[in-house]
Amino acid sequence: MKDIKNKAERRKKMGNKLSEPIKVGNLTFKNRIMFPPLTTGYEERDGSIGERSLNFYERLAKGGAAYVVIGDVAPVRTASPTPKLYDDSQIPVYKNLADTLHKYDCKLALQLFHPEYDVPGVGRMIMEAGIARQAAAKAQAEGNAEEAKKQMEECDRLTKGAYAKLHHDMQHFVTEATVEQLEDIKNSIAACAAKAQKAGIDAIEVHGDRLLGSLCSKILNHREDQYGGSLENRTRYALEVVAAIKEAAPDLMIEYKLPIITVNPDGSLRGKGGLEAEEGIRFAKMLDEAGIDMIQVAQANHTGNMGDTIPPMGDVPYNWTLPVAREVKKLVSVPVATVGRVVSLEAGEKILEDGDADIVAYGRSMLADADIANKAISGECIRECLNCNKGCVDAIQGRKYISCVLNAENGNEGTIFIKPADEKKKVAVVGAGIAGLEAARVAAKRGHEVTVFEKSDKIGGQIHLAAVPPRKSEILRSIEYYEKILPELSVDVKLNTEADSEELNKFDHVILAIGAHNMDLPMSVTDSNVVSAWDVLAGCEVSGACAVLGGGLVGTETAEFLAQKGLKVSIVEMLDQIATGESETVMPLIKKDFEEHDVKEYVNTRVNSIENNVIHAVNTKDESEVTIEADTIVNALGSKKNLFDDSKLTVPFVYVGDCSGERTADISAAIRSGYQAGNEI
Repeated sequence: MKDIKNKAERRKKMGNKLSEPIKVGNLTFKNRIMFPPLTTGYEERDGSIGERSLNFYERLAKGGAAYVVIGDVAPVRTASPTPKLYDDSQIPVYKNLADTLHKYDCKLALQLFHPEYDVPGVGRMIMEAGIARQAAAKAQAEGNAEEAKKQMEECDRLTKGAYAKLHHDMQHFVTEATVEQLEDIKNSIAACAAKAQKAGIDAIEVHGDRLLGSLCSKILNHREDQYGGSLENRTRYALEVVAAIKEAAPDLMIEYKLPIITVNPDGSLRGKGGLEAEEGIRFAKMLDEAGIDMIQVAQANHTGNMGDTIPPMGDVPYNWTLPVAREVKKLVSVPVATVGRVVSLEAGEKILEDGDADIVAYGRSMLADADIANKAISGECIRECLNCNKGCVDAIQGRKYISCVLNAENGNEGTIFIKPADEKKKVAVVGAGIAGLEAARVAAKRGHEVTVFEKSDKIGGQIHLAAVPPRKSEILRSIEYYEKILPELSVDVKLNTEADSEELNKFDHVILAIGAHNMDLPMSVTDSNVVSAWDVLAGCEVSGACAVLGGGLVGTETAEFLAQKGLKVSIVEMLDQIATGESETVMPLIKKDFEEHDVKEYVNTRVNSIENNVIHAVNTKDESEVTIEADTIVNALGSKKNLFDDSKLTVPFVYVGDCSGERTADISAAIRSGYQAGNEI
């Protein structure tokens, strides 16, 4: 009864605006929650919607989303790894996707975009390079080494030329494209919309960034014809594209993604391909008058850094584009959607209650928890996104498929899901770090009776240390989720309790999640003040000049933490760069902080010994000696798994998280090992 009461109180406190239906054009959304366009990497090599894509989007529909937008659908054949719809033969896979989502009363849109480069021109060069490569291989097989060399040289020349043209076009195509080229592109977008209508798609989202955003932008557009200069001219093409889509696919609802160039705290502009706020608000009114059915106000991109549009935790305020959405809503007659760092249901409810927007887009948040919309009704707490960008943005930039560090199911929804237990068992989890907590959640969800033993006075383990460095406090949301959900699942958490084998043998199954510890320094150390990075992050007092040994994630974050406390900091790393596993959207922030605080980086540096607070090292590239003096030396060389004497356990057991292998686990690996262990009992 207590759990039911907690859910009801949470639902009552939060309100129910998110669950209200809304009319958008000729459609009715069953609630106000949408999944905005995200590049997923789930598509097949030819850009079609295969099983992985279908399962992912169906999972969102099952979770209650009213409206799902498939991101970056190209209306032409491109080399970009995104969905494509340029030929009638592709219509059936999109029809299958639409039919699947419609079973859950979920509306489906395709976000149509065209790259801001000469697609046919670049494509021809890439194709010609491929032909030359094949000719080289044939000549090599025939023993004609001279011809093979000649063809490979031609292949290299064409490939370099293609990339040079691509780089040039990304900066200048919008200015240099002929009116005929723009007309062809507009026609291809309209034809794609017509194919979408045949496939039973419900809506088209016009991608206002990329080519259209570049044309709208006074930063990127330097044309002197009817498509350049004034706001009316720069937005002319976008309005022509809207009109062409409406004519080609009159049955579809039309949404426009309106990219806004925002202003950073230092006064610099964030984004290039779009409109600054004042012009963007005026353009929204023009879109309304042009018969658009919905406007999504979003951050403009085109800076080369995905962190601008998908910012990591601590970089910008929550829902930082909302002020513009609020002004747009005052002027237009159609529904307005807001997107960007809306991580909680409560935040979404407040946006709707305040009348700042009509629809809330949960992008990364639905990667963390696909059931957000259903939970808005049931009152069950959601697993809130950390905005860490490690599983989602980093994956896309690394040409991998998108995932969330907190969600073991992403990308494998068809094969990985929580299975009801065949037989209810008593399960003990030893350790309440992130791996143990996830194992407990999954096991309890399956119907098992779960008890967690934690020797400290709180759950969360190393997450509490990870939350200390600059911009990292939001990672605590991962622990707050378990603090809410485990009581609702009747999981018994015993703090300040260290279970022994005798106690554990009373259970049917044991999950060992006992974590790791900061490893000892491997080199000779005499008469020196050495502390561990873990101790520093836990509150150990540090003074004077500090040298951090180890430039991994922990070492880099510890160095930044100390630098922001006003200490003189050096960081020593054997590799040729620091923080090799850090998010590419976070690294610019760290580098900027290091520069502002004059943090010295010693890369390619191997420490041989430490004596009297002097580090004796060598540069591994030129074998030159390196000497670093410090008042405090911080050991951040890594962690080592904790050990448990399992010889006396008489029941089945499994290790998860940091203690489960030779290498300690990051949060993603910890979650997945905990999930798997809980799901296999």
